[in-house]
Amino acid sequence: MTSKEKILSAAIMLFAEKGYSGLSMRQLAASVDMSVAAIYHHFPDKNALYLAATRYAFSGKEAVFAQVWEAECPTVEKLKKFIRALITVMSQDNTFCRLVQREIMEADPERMQLLAQGVFKNQFDLLLQLAAELAPERDPYLVATSIIGLVKIYVDHQPLNKHFPGWRPEYAEPEAIANHVADLLLNGLITK
Repeated sequence: MTSKEKILSAAIMLFAEKGYSGLSMRQLAASVDMSVAAIYHHFPDKNALYLAATRYAFSGKEAVFAQVWEAECPTVEKLKKFIRALITVMSQDNTFCRLVQREIMEADPERMQLLAQGVFKNQFDLLLQLAAELAPERDPYLVATSIIGLVKIYVDHQPLNKHFPGWRPEYAEPEAIANHVADLLLNGLITK
């Protein structure tokens, strides 16, 4: 692992734990056993570090989504593949999800812009295209954000949901959630 990768890995963990405002460059430097100057050698400022760390955290996940977008299949199947991929990504990396959730809660406009444009834009653009194909008469932005919202609530509430009456183990399976969310969306999209 290079010095830069070491810094990025530590920054992801610390930004997720402490938030952007709660993490100082000195704390980061101490955690990677480097000087603050060494960190600034790789990143000109905290914003550049934050964006690089978030991109680094998301970079491995883009391959999962690339398989969805490159798949030659009907639009409805592509929706289900996207939902399964989103569930997988959200379920397998709690640190990344916590980092994004913390940023959403803090809602700093500049960092929200960095996340939206610098990290998620390409994936969201592809989701918008899928949404437009699924429901050409609907607003693709609202359809796309509804897809994300429904999946996020299922994943976030999974630890609680399993304690409610009526829960069954298959409700924790990505396939079951993908089918259910797709059915909810498609029934709502078709019956206007």
